[in-house]
Amino acid sequence: MGERVSFFDAIDANKRNSLILLILLFGLFFALILFLSYTFDLGVCGPILGFGFLLVYSVVSFYAGDKIILTMSGAKSITKAEYPYIFNVVEGLSLASGVPMPQIYLVNDPAPNAFATGRDPQHSALAVTSGLLEIMNREELEGVLAHEMSHIANYDIRFTMIAVVFAGAIAIVGDMGWRMMFYGGGSRRDRGGGGVLILLALVFAILAPIFAELVKLAISRQREYLADANGVRLTRYPDGLAKALEKIKAKSMPTQSASSATASLYLFDPFPNKLLNLFATHPPIDDRIKRLRSM
Repeated sequence: MGERVSFFDAIDANKRNSLILLILLFGLFFALILFLSYTFDLGVCGPILGFGFLLVYSVVSFYAGDKIILTMSGAKSITKAEYPYIFNVVEGLSLASGVPMPQIYLVNDPAPNAFATGRDPQHSALAVTSGLLEIMNREELEGVLAHEMSHIANYDIRFTMIAVVFAGAIAIVGDMGWRMMFYGGGSRRDRGGGGVLILLALVFAILAPIFAELVKLAISRQREYLADANGVRLTRYPDGLAKALEKIKAKSMPTQSASSATASLYLFDPFPNKLLNLFATHPPIDDRIKRLRSM
C-alpha cells in the first residue's frame, strides 16, 4: 500500500510543478508582447499580431512537429516481423496503460537512448536506438519502454510540444524586439526621456528567451520524474528502469542523432556531462535512480 502512495505522490507533485512552469512561460510571452507593444507604440496591434503569430506557429508545430522530429533523428519505421521482441513488450504496455499502440521507430545510433513524440496518444511514435537494444535485457527494456509509454499516456508529448512552442515563440519575438531597437521607428524614444525605457526593453528582449529556455528545461526535468514514476506504476518493477539507467550512465556517450531542439524528448540527456544542472534537459541520473530504488 505504501508503494501505491509513493507512485501517486510523485505523479501529483510533478503534474503540479509542470503546470506552474507552463503558466510561467505563458506569462512571460504575454509580458514580452505587452512590453514591446508599449515601448514601440503598437497599441492593440502588438498583442493581436503577437498572439496571431503564436497561433500559426503553434498549429504548424502541433501537426507537423512529430514528423520533423523523426526526420531530424533519422528514425526509420520498423515492423513486428523485424523486431517481434520490441512489439511484444510495447503491446503489453499499451494494454496496461490503456493507450493505442504507437508507431515504432529505430534510430541507428550506438548511444543507448529512446524517445516518444506526437500530439496525443492516438498520433504517437516511440523510437529506440540500436545502442539501447544491444545492452538491455528484457526487464530493462520493458522499464525504458514503460517510461516512454508513460510520456504518451500522460500527454507529455503534447505538453512538451507546447513548452517548446512557447520557448521558441519567445525567442523569436525577443529577437524581433531586439532588431526593432535599432531599425524600428516611431517608438517612445522619439518623445524624449525614452532612453531608459528602450534600455529596459533591450534587456527584457535579451533575457526573456534565456529565462524561457530555463523554464522549458525545468518542465522537461519535471516530466522525466513523472514518467519514471508512471513507468514503474505500469511494470510494478522499479529495478527494471533503475538498472537500465545505470547501464546508460556507465556507457555515457552522446547521442549523435539528437540535437539541441530534440534533446528534451529523450530518456536520458543525449549530451551528458553538462557543467551546470540548470541547463540540463534531464534530472541528474543518480537522483532518478535513487528515487526509483525508493519506490
